[in-house]
Amino acid sequence: MIEAHRHTCIICGIEKVEGIHIVSEFICESCENEMIQTDVKDAKYPFFIHQLKQIWVQKNA
Repeated sequence: MIEAHRHTCIICGIEKVEGIHIVSEFICESCENEMIQTDVKDAKYPFFIHQLKQIWVQKNA
């Protein structure tokens, strides 16, 4: 049996198998789907922007 490698999502903080890698960070499939369906006027939009900034902040710190 092959065990899938789990990664921690930078958006929800949950370890998951399916998702995308951006630079060295991971975004799970469910968060990715939620982000692309979120309107810029939605209250959760600034949260997503804040979480995504971690990709560059950690690299340039």
